Amino acid sequence: MATNSEVMVGNLFSNIPVLTLGELFEDVIVTDFTRIQRIVSRGQSSPEGFWYDQPENELVVVIQGQGVLEFENGDRMEMAVGDFAAIPAHRKHRVAWTDPDTETIWLAIFY
Repeated sequence: MATNSEVMVGNLFSNIPVLTLGELFEDVIVTDFTRIQRIVSRGQSSPEGFWYDQPENELVVVIQGQGVLEFENGDRMEMAVGDFAAIPAHRKHRVAWTDPDTETIWLAIFY
């Protein structure tokens, strides 16, 4: 990200490295009340038995690719470009699958 006269500018599709092992998590903006993060996946998923259990609400949006979210109660949500999920704080979830053939770019907004 760059700044231009106090305006932060960037491109969510730029500077994507070749992913070989893990997902890429990058904070785009962090304030006292909000955190916006770009997550890039390519075939990665959460480890078996692992659940995100976050203290804040999360809005997650797929802006490229596709993936599957799974919730502790067994619900699964297939997500493609433009799909979003508003996940309440402490709702345990995990990434069950992401496309192994192309990058899946998620925008996660924690509030």
